[in-house]
Amino acid sequence: MKSQPIIKAGFLLFIFTAISIFFVSLAQQSMKERIKHNEEQLLIQRLGELVKNYDNNILEDKFSKEITLYGSKQTINIYPAKRNNQVFAYLVEHNYPNGYSGSIRLLTGIDSNNQLLGVRVIAHKETPGLGDKIETKKSNWIEQFKGLSLGNPTASQWKVKRDGGRFDAFTGATITPRAIVTATYQLLTYFSEHEIK
Repeated sequence: MKSQPIIKAGFLLFIFTAISIFFVSLAQQSMKERIKHNEEQLLIQRLGELVKNYDNNILEDKFSKEITLYGSKQTINIYPAKRNNQVFAYLVEHNYPNGYSGSIRLLTGIDSNNQLLGVRVIAHKETPGLGDKIETKKSNWIEQFKGLSLGNPTASQWKVKRDGGRFDAFTGATITPRAIVTATYQLLTYFSEHEIK
């Protein structure tokens, strides 16, 4: 007789747990979709900062490549910008693994002459107040890459000033700027030696 209340309580606990799991997984799925939507909106914004006057659906025309970059294999996403059905620029989404606090997800624009349209950060974990100055909302530091190429500046100048190069670093944060400069130079070098397509 005494076991009936225990069985009833166990059954109610089971029902409550099952319902809780259902709602938690529902909320988690909803959050995943919202996060994906927010990431896509940020990507669209970054694409628009680097290239204008394209007439194709740049997101639908995206293609991916598996390449060895920065010493390891990674899948990069490439967004071709077209005008009158002719590609005039590529926007390359890639991951540089050696930031101060881990990987930095970048979007780099390269025109048909292998000249930089610019570089933008999509995601990072760099130190707030120091390394996060790579974001356009924090500083204009990252805008200095526009118009550069492998020959401008020379190979020896593709470094931060502390390493004898041309690029400024942030006070108290050299590793993050060094990472962006290195990532940009190595990506340009890769695509000077390989087809982007």
